[in-house]
Amino acid sequence: MRKKKWCCVLMAALLIAGCGADGGENRKPDDAQTAGQNGTETGGQESDEVKADGQGSDAADGTETDGQGDAADRTAAADVDGMQAPPTDYVSEELYLSADQWGSCDDAALAAVMRKAESGEPVTIACIGGSITQGTISNGTDDSQVSPKKCYADIYFSWWEQTFPDTEFTFINAGIGATDSYIGVHRVQKDVLDFSPDLVLVEFSVNDGDSLTYKTTYDNLVRRILLAENHPAAMLLFMGQTNGATAISQHVLIGFNYKLPMVSYTSLIQDMMAQEVYTAKQLSGDEVHPSALGHAITGEILWKYLNAVYAQRNELPEPQDFAVDAVTRECYMNASLLDRETITPTEFGSFTESSIFQPFPNDWTCESGEGGIVFEASFERLGILYHKTVDGLSGQFDVLVDGERVATLNADFSGGWGNCADAREVFVGDGVEQHTVEIRKASDSTGDLFTILGLMVAQ
Repeated sequence: MRKKKWCCVLMAALLIAGCGADGGENRKPDDAQTAGQNGTETGGQESDEVKADGQGSDAADGTETDGQGDAADRTAAADVDGMQAPPTDYVSEELYLSADQWGSCDDAALAAVMRKAESGEPVTIACIGGSITQGTISNGTDDSQVSPKKCYADIYFSWWEQTFPDTEFTFINAGIGATDSYIGVHRVQKDVLDFSPDLVLVEFSVNDGDSLTYKTTYDNLVRRILLAENHPAAMLLFMGQTNGATAISQHVLIGFNYKLPMVSYTSLIQDMMAQEVYTAKQLSGDEVHPSALGHAITGEILWKYLNAVYAQRNELPEPQDFAVDAVTRECYMNASLLDRETITPTEFGSFTESSIFQPFPNDWTCESGEGGIVFEASFERLGILYHKTVDGLSGQFDVLVDGERVATLNADFSGGWGNCADAREVFVGDGVEQHTVEIRKASDSTGDLFTILGLMVAQ
């Protein structure tokens, strides 16, 4: 009998365009008909320094090396024993090439996870990302045609349990709304790696900015996963807003250099909209979060990728230990988040212990007075994770390191979309040293409320 464990970690309240695709008029989900994997037709349904210059000749010409398969090969239908057809049929094989366009991907580690699952050994699979991974679904104009509504992570997990029904799985959803790879690299150990996952899917292309800073934090995050003690496999998912905003141009360089499996929803939907297959309003109700249709499409392209690797699982070699040089500086390889479970203030001032924000519940809050909480900690880099609120009560608080003000944090998010965590790196030193950190109300603060969710330290 199959056994399944669900481990939902910290659920919160909340490249490039691909190859050409079939044209067509705007259509509703139940009008999207293409041949499925088994040849039958099915309607849509539920279900800081750069060391490498990015894409080189391998990506351009699709040259293969050991453990790599051509992206086009992965689109071919195959009658493989145990292969499960995708639960939806929104993406034609031609359109799918927009999502799976990197012939240099090395699928050996992913195939090894499949072989482990097939052998009956317990398998742990994790996703880490923002609100899209967490499961936020916006209201698309045709979502009434998609039932039941499921987030992409649930569809992704379903592939594993349906393909290997006798295997015991632990599924970890480490999506937290409004978090980026800077926060992610500080929480990945506790939220993901401490569970010894066999496979980790990374999704931060919407919340990350298109900058060198985010390239560095994303690179360090991916490297921490690949260099973890149990050597998990990693898979990268590139999401994007319907208006084209995405950090794929930075993230794909990381995946390309490490030859990781990569799937691009953002490239696919840009082609879909250009070809008038679906409109932006069908794919998202707020430009940022996919609709139920968008999540179903994301789940489908992940399913197709997994099916293609499954078809080749016994031909792909055993994976090699990861030993590739970093693309950027390794600034955050031992980064961590210090909260009231792991650090005790030397002075509380007018702060008290609290549990204000469920995803990061071990916090400290000032509701009146001047604040003045003090910590002693050892670090080279320091960031502050804090809570922003829309009620107009939160204020601006200064951060002092060794008596010098290094930043002022504004927790007032009046008029914003909702309360959320925010983070800011406030200090970078020349090496690891012991420091005194004080957080106190700014002299011109507009509010008294301020919640510290944690100190983000890197050594």
